[in-house]
Amino acid sequence: ESLVLTLWSLLCFQGWGWVLPKNKACYEGHYGISVLMMNNSAFPEPLENLRIAMDRSLEMVKKLLREGKYTVKGSAPFFPYYKDLLMYSYLLQDNNSVGCALLGPSCTYSTYQMYLDTILEFPMISAGSFGLSCDYKETLTRLMFPARKLIYFLVDFWKVNDLPFKTVSWNTAYIYKKNDYSEECFWYLNALGAGVSYFSQELHFTDVLRTDEQFHDILRNRNRRSNVIVMCGPPESVNDLKGNRESDEEIIIILVKDDFVLAHMDGIMLFGHMVKQALQEKFTSFPYAFRNLTFQGTLGPVTLDEWGDIDNNVTLLYTSADTNEYKVLLYYDTHLNKTMWHENSPHLIWKNQKLPYDELGKGNCMTWLLINNELRQKKWSHIPTEQILLLETNETSHVSLKIDEDKRRDTITRLRQGKYDKKVVILKDLKHNDGNFTERQKIDLNKLLQVDYYNLTKFYGTVKIDAMIFGVIEYCERGSLREVLNDTISYPDGTFMDWEFKISVMYDIAKGMSYLHSSKTEVHGRLKSTNCVVDSRMVVKITDFGCNSILPTKKDLWMAPEHLREANVSQKGDVYSYGIIIQEIILRRETFYTLSCRDQKEKLYRVENNKGSKPFRPDLFLETTDEKELEVHLLVKSCWEEDPEKRPDFKKIESTLAKLFSNFHSQNSESYMDTLIRRLQLYSRNLEHLVEERTKLYKAERDRADRLNFMLLPRLVVKSLKEKGFVEPELYEEVTIYFSDIVGFTTICKYSTPMEVVDMLNDIYKSFDHIVDHHDVYKVETIGDAYMVASGLPKRNGNRHAVDIAKMALDILSFMGSFELQHLPGLPVWIRIGVHSGPCAAGVVGIKMPRYCLFGDTVNAASRMESTGLPLRIHVSVSTIAILKRTECQFLYEVRGETYLKGRGTETTYWLTGVKDQEYRLPTPPSAENQQHLQAEFSNMIIESLQKRQTQGLPDRKLRRVASYKKGTLEYLQLNTTNDSDTYF
Repeated sequence: ESLVLTLWSLLCFQGWGWVLPKNKACYEGHYGISVLMMNNSAFPEPLENLRIAMDRSLEMVKKLLREGKYTVKGSAPFFPYYKDLLMYSYLLQDNNSVGCALLGPSCTYSTYQMYLDTILEFPMISAGSFGLSCDYKETLTRLMFPARKLIYFLVDFWKVNDLPFKTVSWNTAYIYKKNDYSEECFWYLNALGAGVSYFSQELHFTDVLRTDEQFHDILRNRNRRSNVIVMCGPPESVNDLKGNRESDEEIIIILVKDDFVLAHMDGIMLFGHMVKQALQEKFTSFPYAFRNLTFQGTLGPVTLDEWGDIDNNVTLLYTSADTNEYKVLLYYDTHLNKTMWHENSPHLIWKNQKLPYDELGKGNCMTWLLINNELRQKKWSHIPTEQILLLETNETSHVSLKIDEDKRRDTITRLRQGKYDKKVVILKDLKHNDGNFTERQKIDLNKLLQVDYYNLTKFYGTVKIDAMIFGVIEYCERGSLREVLNDTISYPDGTFMDWEFKISVMYDIAKGMSYLHSSKTEVHGRLKSTNCVVDSRMVVKITDFGCNSILPTKKDLWMAPEHLREANVSQKGDVYSYGIIIQEIILRRETFYTLSCRDQKEKLYRVENNKGSKPFRPDLFLETTDEKELEVHLLVKSCWEEDPEKRPDFKKIESTLAKLFSNFHSQNSESYMDTLIRRLQLYSRNLEHLVEERTKLYKAERDRADRLNFMLLPRLVVKSLKEKGFVEPELYEEVTIYFSDIVGFTTICKYSTPMEVVDMLNDIYKSFDHIVDHHDVYKVETIGDAYMVASGLPKRNGNRHAVDIAKMALDILSFMGSFELQHLPGLPVWIRIGVHSGPCAAGVVGIKMPRYCLFGDTVNAASRMESTGLPLRIHVSVSTIAILKRTECQFLYEVRGETYLKGRGTETTYWLTGVKDQEYRLPTPPSAENQQHLQAEFSNMIIESLQKRQTQGLPDRKLRRVASYKKGTLEYLQLNTTNDSDTYF
C-alpha cells in the first residue's frame, strides 16, 4: 500500500464556518495534516525554526511507518504567507485541503473561537491553547502543559509538608503578571490569578502584581502578605527584572518554563502514530481517538489523558550549593496528581537545608526556587568605578539635632561616602592595593554577597578608587550606635532612650548576630558599638562582618580575654563583645566604664592577664538595679564569663530579650499603639524644650557672629551686606586718617625669632585696639608694623573725625611711653604717627575675605605725614589743624615748619602735643642727636638687651595650649619662642 504524507503550513486564523468533509488532502492512501502557525510575537521561536523541526519529525514518522512495512512517499509544501487571516479559511475551503488533522492553532483565543463557532469533526492537535477555556474539548489534544495541570501541581506543592526539605504548608502567593508575556506565560498566570480558579480557592491569600514597581516594592516591604512570588519566563528574566535591587532573604520566586518547539515535533509524531493505528484499523472514529494513549515522542514516550491533554512529570530544579549546577529536587506526576521527591539530602543553599515559610515572620532564609537560583549564587567581582559617584560629607543627611559646635566635638572619623545604584553607600577601606585577593578572601567576599538580613548591612561588592580597594556597604543615616549613645541631645534618656527602647536596641543586635552565626559567615570577630549602625527608622544593623581574612583584628576593649591572649575569632568571643556593648547601652558611658580604672591600656592589660579568681570587668551596679532590669544585668554577667563555654549563644540571648520585651508590655498593660502615642508625646515635649534651648543658643551664636563681623567690617557695612548682599562704594567729603609705624622695626626683626615678632606686634596692637574702642574711629587694617585708622566713615560725624583721631593719637603715644618688649628688656620702642584730613572714597573689595578699603590722595598724604615724621611725635597736616580750630576743643600744637611731602611738594606741618586742661603722659621725644645715636647704635642696644635677658635669667614664655573637648583628639597648640633664632613647628 502506498501512503503519501503531506505537511501543510499556514498562519493562525480566527474562525471556521464549516464541517470537515473528505478532501483531497485526506483520502484512502493519502493522509495530510495542516499546520497553522502564529505569525506574531506570542511565541519567541521564528517560524523557519519550527518548519525545520517539523520536517525532521516528518522524516521520523516515515521511518516509523516503513518499519510497519508501509510504502511511504512524503512532501511538505507551504502556502505563501498572507496578512489577512480570514483569507486562510476561504483558501482552505476553496482548495479543499485541510487534511486528516490540524496541528494548531497555538493561541487560546483562536482555539476557543473555533470550538465556539464551528462543529469540528476532525482532530486538532495544539502546541499551546493553555487557557482554562480550552479544557475538556472532545477533539482537542494539547501537547504543552495546560494551565489546569500547572494549578494542580502548584496546589499540591503548596500543601505538601512531609518532604525532608519542605516541612511546612504554604497558603499565600503573589502572582507577577506583566503585559508583554509570551502566550504560555500569559495563560498560566491568568489562570492562577482568576478568582474562580482552583489555585485561588485553595489558598488563603493571592494577589496580582501588575507593574515592575509593585514587584520591586514587595522584595523589601515588611508588610507584605506573602514571601512567595510566581512568575513565568526564562531564567534571565528574573535577573533583568530585579537588577541590583535588594530583597529580603525570605522571598521565594517560582519560575515557570515550557518548550514550544518540542511540542510541535511531538504533534507530528502523534499524527504519524494515529495514521499507523488507522491503517491497522484499531479504532473506528479517527477524530475522537487522540486520547487515553501513549506514543513515541521526539525524546521518548508521551502519554495523553482522557481529555487528550499531555500527562508528564513536572520537574523541579534547584542549584546545588556544592557544584553550582542544576539538579532535580522533585517530580510531580500529573496523572496521579502526586509529588515525589528525588533526593533525600539535597545540597540546598538555605538554612537547615529546608524551604522556608511562605508568610513573613514565621521563619527565615532563601530566595530562589525552581528554574532560577542563579542570582543567589552570583560571584564576587569589582564594581566598575564609573558606577560609584563619590559624595562629600555634607551631601548626605546625617540625622542629628546637634549644632555645628557639638559636631566639632565628635571624635569619630567620617568614612568616605558615595552613591551606587541610586543609593547612598559607605566606602570602607579594605587596606588592599592591587585587588588580587587570595582564594580564601574571595570565598569570604562571595559569602558576604549572599548575606541579606534586616539587622545586617548589605554588602554590594568592592570598587577600586585611586589605587585603593573599598568595600561598598549600605549607609545608615544616624551613624554608629556609639554616636547615638554619645548624643544625649538628640536621644535623651528620660524621653527617648528609656529602658524599653534600650531593650529594643539590644534585641536588634541579638537578632542580627543570631542570623550571622547560623549563616555561612558563622562569626563576626570584630563586634563593637562603633560597627553597630542605626538607620533612619532607628533599626540597629550590624556591619563590618565577614572581613577577618582581609582586615586583621586589633586588640580593643570589646575583644574577649581568650582572643587578647591568642589572636583568633569565635562565636563565644562575639558573645563577650555583645556583653560589653550592652553595658554601654545601659549606662550610656564610655566603653568598658569602670571607676577603678580609667586608662585604656591598663584595662586591656588587666583583662588579658587575669591573676585573681574574679576577672576584671566593667562596672554594672547590681545593688541599685531595678527589678525589671535585673534579668538583663544577669544576662550581661553571663556574657562576660571567663570560660567561653559558660557564655550563652545568641539564640538564647535572642529568646530571652524577646520574652523581656513582651513582658514589659504586658506588665504595663499598654498596647503597642499606646506605647507609640506615649513616645510621640514625650518626644514632642522634649523637642519643644530642645527647640527653645537651641533658639537661645542660635541667638547667642548669631550675636557672636555679629560681633566678629563688626570687628572685621564697620557696623553699617555689615548691615548692608546682610540686607542687600553688597555695599555701594561711597565718596566722603572730609575724613581724617591716622598712620603709625615702629622705628627700627627691620632691625628688631633681624635679632628676633618669627614668633617673638608676632608676640611683640600682638602685644602692641591689642593695646592699640583697646584705645580705639574708646573713640569714634574705625580701624582699617595693619600691614606689618603699620597701623591705619580712619574717622568720618562709613558714618559721617561732622568735625568730630579730626578730634577723635587726635585724641586717639595722644592716647596711643601715652601708652608707648610705658611699653616694654618682653623679649628685649630695656630696649626703647619708638613709633612715628602721621595724621591728615581730606576727601576719600571707600567700599568693600572682594568676595572671599572682603575688606573695607579707602582710596584717594588723602590716604597717600597721611602715609607721607607718618613717613616724614619723627619718633614719639604726632605729625599733623595743616588741613587737620584747620578742622581742629573749628571745634570747641583747644588742642596744643607746635609749628614744625615747611616739610617736603613726596607727590605734594612743600607744606607747613605741625606737632600735636596735647589738649588744654588735660594731662597726657607723653614720652619725651628724642633730640636730633639721640636720633642719630639710635640709628648708629640700635644693633648694639639690641645685643645688650639680649645679654641682659640671659644675665637676669628671664624665662621664655611658656607653651600655651587649648585642651580638646574629648581625650584622644588633636590638641591645637600656640607656638612658643625658643632659645635660639629658629622656630619649631
